[in-house]
Amino acid sequence: MIRFEGVSKIYKGNFPALENINFLVKSGEFVSIVGHSGAGKSTILKLIYAEEMPTEGTVFIEEKATSSIKKKDLPFHRRNIGTIFQDFKLLPKKTAFENVAFALEVIGASDEEISEDVPQILDIVGLGDKMDKFPHQLSAGEQQRVSFARALIHKPKIIIADEPTGNLDPVSSWDIVGLMLKINSFGTTVILASHDKYVVDKANRRVVVIEKGKIIGDYEKGKYKLT
Repeated sequence: MIRFEGVSKIYKGNFPALENINFLVKSGEFVSIVGHSGAGKSTILKLIYAEEMPTEGTVFIEEKATSSIKKKDLPFHRRNIGTIFQDFKLLPKKTAFENVAFALEVIGASDEEISEDVPQILDIVGLGDKMDKFPHQLSAGEQQRVSFARALIHKPKIIIADEPTGNLDPVSSWDIVGLMLKINSFGTTVILASHDKYVVDKANRRVVVIEKGKIIGDYEKGKYKLT
């Protein structure tokens, strides 16, 4: 599903974010990428999402190099990848339903598709009874669930989550981890970037450890515990 071959990323100012990264994520896997702030976790996700391109090496998504994706085809590439961030990125003047529906509206989905698909997705994330609430009327955990619903609405093959529990209390964090595991059980590939040991331990899946832009460990399920 995802393959990094000799990938390095150097930002402006000659700042090395990644150095010679090699790893493979199989279809349907749940992989946690762990490391301190600035280790390179977010850069890996941006390369998968094709927000950034490698300085050296190649990133493959389903055997297609991201560097070969034409600019006009980037929106299609990104519709196959659902993204969740720490800061939710919800539209404050739209309800939960409208926030999720907006992701369908921008690709020209019909009113019938929207009215059928959005409630189903909100039910999956446990917000079927709060679809008419605005973000400020929802808890932080509920807002993150709306973000998950929006990421899922295109039925993506891959979900990438960048510190999705960073603004949440422990109880809400456990709920979000449970939701990610539920999504993964449907066959969706999940990539979680986090420095939160409790979240990674709770997920209890494969862990890739990154430090100063280099992979220093790759552990199968149950083989690694953060200290």
